[in-house]
Amino acid sequence: MNIQLEKTKQKQECERRKRIAEEKHKEWVLKKREEERRERERKLSKEMAEKATRELEKMHLQEKAEVKYKEWLEKKRAEEAEKKKKEKEKEKEREAELQEKKARSEKIFQEWLNNARNKPRPVLNGYGFPRGKSTGLYFHYTFSVA
Repeated sequence: MNIQLEKTKQKQECERRKRIAEEKHKEWVLKKREEERRERERKLSKEMAEKATRELEKMHLQEKAEVKYKEWLEKKRAEEAEKKKKEKEKEKEREAELQEKKARSEKIFQEWLNNARNKPRPVLNGYGFPRGKSTGLYFHYTFSVA
């Protein structure tokens, strides 16, 4: 009987160890699964944080680009306005020069006209012949009466 009792005790001990090993294995599996879940959550959290950071950087970059574009556009518009202003000034100068030239020409013409009126005119007694006398061919109608 002693041998049988001993075998039963060994069997029970073996079963107990087996149960303990199974429980430890189950605990280990649960612990491992929990660690894997935490690792996934940590990775996901890290990815989300990195994504948020990238989005934020992208937004900052876009805002910076918009500011630069607005500054460039403002500068271009100012340059265009300055260019138009200079063109208008040049056009005004040309108009003023043209008006001045026209006025000067008109004044010179009026002076010439006044001088031409006051000049003594040559006497036209020859009916279109030099010194009033016909020279060269003599026709009946070419004799001058002088």
